[in-house]
Amino acid sequence: MSFHDPLVGPEPTGLPEGFFDRFVFNLHPPDATVPSVLLGFGCYPARDVADGFAVLVTGSEQRNVRFSTELSATDGAGAGPFAFEVVEPMRTWRLALAPNPTGLELDVVWQARAPAWHGRVGVRAGDVETAAFDHLFQSGRYTGTLAVDGVRQQVDGWYGQRDRSRGMRTMAGGQGLHLWVQVQLEDRSVGFLLVEDRAQQRLLLEGAVMHEDGRLDPVVDVRHALRFTAGLDLEGGTFEVTTASGVRYVLDADGSAGGGFMAGAGYGGHHGKVLGRDHLEHDRYPLDGSVTPRTLDSALTDRLASFTTRDGRTGVGVLEFAHSRSHSYAYRPTLT
Repeated sequence: MSFHDPLVGPEPTGLPEGFFDRFVFNLHPPDATVPSVLLGFGCYPARDVADGFAVLVTGSEQRNVRFSTELSATDGAGAGPFAFEVVEPMRTWRLALAPNPTGLELDVVWQARAPAWHGRVGVRAGDVETAAFDHLFQSGRYTGTLAVDGVRQQVDGWYGQRDRSRGMRTMAGGQGLHLWVQVQLEDRSVGFLLVEDRAQQRLLLEGAVMHEDGRLDPVVDVRHALRFTAGLDLEGGTFEVTTASGVRYVLDADGSAGGGFMAGAGYGGHHGKVLGRDHLEHDRYPLDGSVTPRTLDSALTDRLASFTTRDGRTGVGVLEFAHSRSHSYAYRPTLT
């Protein structure tokens, strides 16, 4: 697999206006759905912008901080309270979050536990290509420390799925359902990206079961039966995942932990905006039902969920979803 893991710095010139280079890491216990941490950072060289976010989901609220600066004013290794280092490409990253308004601080090392899945996302809406970028995701474990409101704890053995993407993205309308599901089981990770249009035709499917012994078993089919609230929140449901080797995974998901609303991370059109140097903003969402995917700038949600296989194995992982808010779309299960 060929993927240049380090991000571009401030030096490249002549890149298109919409070019981005970005990553997201999640961090969570191996056997619980709280706390959940999401960290992201992106570079937009043509706009001279570097921005990122940190999201903490507790049992009662979601805390968000978003930061932005001029890429030329950085060393290419972070912005605001966030810093990172690619210690060994495709194997080891270090992530650090200094004091900030969320009350979350951390200094951790992410170590890959399985090979990465790498593909190229190309989504079309009619004759228009709305997404064209290189994309990978990879499962790992952490060592290090995390503190919330000054209470520090070790995170050794906690799981983390990382997502890397680089290229051009101009998302247009027409999507009905977006799913990015990353299930952490003891010896493997089941990961896929599925996008359907509003007529429930498949626009994109990519992913693999990533085994700790080094095997990659590509995902060739995904069926689903999901439960959405009136606020377009995903309570749970069932996925049937079939791989190239013929293995079928039936996964029951429980998304009742709540939170993970990516509007708090700047999704919904805010990434890459020119905001000048040292911009920082923050907010909090109560998890009492008053905030839903229908009420926010973006319906995209990265929910830490629990999963159970039909043979009794259990795991946790990120259940990313977005249900269209268009009246022209109504969810229909593909698994009966």
